[in-house]
Amino acid sequence: MEENELKKSKPNLSKIIITLLSILLTCSAIIKTLDIDRMVGLVLYTEQYLSFMLCLSLPLVFLAVPFHQKVKTRENVPWYDILLATIGFIVSLYITIRYPVLAELTTARPVSGIIAGAFLLVLLIEGLRRTVGIVLPIVVIGFFLITLFGHRIPGSFQGSFVPIDKLVYYLAWDSSGILGMPMRIISTIVVVFVLFGQILSASGGSSFFTDIAMVLMGRYRGGPAKISVLSSSLFGTISGSAVSNVFTTGVVTIPLMKKGGYPPHLAGAVEAVASTGGQLMPPVMGAAAFLMAEFLSVPYTKVVIAAIIPSLLYYIALFMEADLEAAKMGLSRIDESLIPPFKDVIKSGWFFPIPFLVLIFALFWLNDLPEKAGLRAIGVTVLFGLILGYKGKRIKLYDLFEALKNTGMGVLEIIMIGAAAGMVIGMLYLSGLSFALTLALTQMAGGNLFLLLLMTAVVCIILGMGMPTVGVYVLLATMAAPALIEFGILPMAAHMFIMYYGMMSMITPPVALAAFAGATLSGADPMKTGYAAMRFGWLAFVIPFMFVVSPTLLLQGDPLLIIFNFLTALIGTCLVSMAVIGYFFRELSVLSRVLYAISGLSAIFPATGLKISILINIFGILVAIIIVVYEFYLRWKKTDKKII
Repeated sequence: MEENELKKSKPNLSKIIITLLSILLTCSAIIKTLDIDRMVGLVLYTEQYLSFMLCLSLPLVFLAVPFHQKVKTRENVPWYDILLATIGFIVSLYITIRYPVLAELTTARPVSGIIAGAFLLVLLIEGLRRTVGIVLPIVVIGFFLITLFGHRIPGSFQGSFVPIDKLVYYLAWDSSGILGMPMRIISTIVVVFVLFGQILSASGGSSFFTDIAMVLMGRYRGGPAKISVLSSSLFGTISGSAVSNVFTTGVVTIPLMKKGGYPPHLAGAVEAVASTGGQLMPPVMGAAAFLMAEFLSVPYTKVVIAAIIPSLLYYIALFMEADLEAAKMGLSRIDESLIPPFKDVIKSGWFFPIPFLVLIFALFWLNDLPEKAGLRAIGVTVLFGLILGYKGKRIKLYDLFEALKNTGMGVLEIIMIGAAAGMVIGMLYLSGLSFALTLALTQMAGGNLFLLLLMTAVVCIILGMGMPTVGVYVLLATMAAPALIEFGILPMAAHMFIMYYGMMSMITPPVALAAFAGATLSGADPMKTGYAAMRFGWLAFVIPFMFVVSPTLLLQGDPLLIIFNFLTALIGTCLVSMAVIGYFFRELSVLSRVLYAISGLSAIFPATGLKISILINIFGILVAIIIVVYEFYLRWKKTDKKII
């Protein structure tokens, strides 16, 4: 009897510790953002704060995430996980306390610092494996081996000799290693915005976005898919995670699409593409966008502005394809009984846009740091949630408590990724591999911009397979982006290019995480869903080439040229979408689809001031006018015959 009671008490104790650590993790980010530590006279290095975040994160990983990924839940925490959690806590705490002294001794490299660093590296790689799978840890270990033995590699990829003690000490104690820029961004900005998403969801925000999407789109042709596009874009701008967005909004939208007549693989594909685009959608893009601002040394607002036109075109293309697919299959709108009354939705949730307006105001007018702007938005959301709530359901203290806890648990994965990203950046710097890769890509391109972009795009998609967006972006920002910038491409365009193609791995088979998540919910074949997702997300494979050619699509340059290129790109987006689906007013022949695609791509190609670019635009628009007029003529002729 006593033994049974003891067994029951163990998971309870572990759950209490997990809850406390996760809440403390979230609260630490809030304290740092508000500078409360300085207010009370506690002066810390930024690296001490980051190692303290690891002091909370590592025990959480080993207590909450099982050794085997197939094990989803467990009653008891095994002794070896308790041991790893304890070691992780002690090592990280040691680094937190001793950092001011040992960080200055990088030349002497004391044994205690090397031992602590070695333990930290091993624990982080295991924590990374548990949270994101095996791919990223293999990449990190690969870079570790290349850094150690790179001096033996012949040719242009030969690196500098780096002793193992220097490598370990550098990664653990230098501000360009584990405790570097990715961890700093994630441990403040990203935690705050994940909390914003949790608070918004707790106050009924995700339900409101789904309801408003149903109200606006449910009565139209292809309504279920349009609801998916709209709700996923709205919610994705908060979550910034394609897979979590699929599972959050897809639970509602995928069954709706299937009920409305969409085949399972198309339902999963639409949701996957819509959810992936959430990381591109201002004002709150994914964590990669915050890292991009740091890499480029520009305010986050500039990244947001640059993302506006590409993200609009992305969702316009998906919206059109959803509509045309519904018309092609003869699908009707969803059942009227499922659509909530417009007045009720607005009356209950009129306040949900206000936090976003506060966020935009704080970012653009007050020039707040993103994390402080995020806290303002959180404060407004909590206030409305406590006073009003959605459909009369107000936030309770328990909901706030759960939001803090869920945020702490939700950022574990990305904190592990941030630490790994710091390792990769540090190793690339020590080995000189990033410079070698830049030189190699430039030489292989042979002065051909298109070839360089094509090679970079392929590298981005391959490296991105099975890896989270943040990890992909950091890897590519240090390895691929310098080659593009060296070629003369604007830094913003270069980084946007690699971010787009890094994210496209989410919907590109054979490893398409977002598409496979959609397939799981829809019960479809994963590969079939992945290929359908590529078809629906075609624009994201094309538009990066276009904004590299002309940054006007990133809202940089002459205002008149920006307007002209946006309008022609909009026309081209519609035409190519028709070609992809194979439908306008009727099913299109192969020849018609080819003409639509050629004219559409020609229209999307941005005018740069060169005669050839203007001629391409004119050709595309003229062909578009001819074929669209012809389609209207055929429709008029068909209608006229019916009347007769």
